[in-house]
Amino acid sequence: MDAQLDRLKLDSNGLIPAIIQDHKSGEVLAMFWMNREAIEKTIATGKVHSYSRSRGRLALKGETSGHFEHVRAILTDCDKDALVIKVEQVGGACHEGYYSCFYNEYQTGSEEWKNVGKKIFDPGKVYHK
Repeated sequence: MDAQLDRLKLDSNGLIPAIIQDHKSGEVLAMFWMNREAIEKTIATGKVHSYSRSRGRLALKGETSGHFEHVRAILTDCDKDALVIKVEQVGGACHEGYYSCFYNEYQTGSEEWKNVGKKIFDPGKVYHK
């Protein structure tokens, strides 16, 4: 048992939100849900694992794409109910081909979100859809 992990406040589904952040630039790359096992595997391997609610299983970031996230630091907030994981990103974080999943910006007076990201890979080639 890990006393530090025991102090985390998981929600009623046994999950905690984890913000994934580029360790050099500070750019937010993604938000994942993690359960205890995902956190333990992340610590043990040095690569980000998450709990996929849609698939109902653990997922290693990069298991299909090869775009791994190498952990540089894990932080929690004062309430210990959220995590920030600072990573070295290999390739893109977003399954749509962007470095960050957060590439749509709110535009006052517009009906659409503005795409402010740049694609860094072709998801059709990476995921063989």
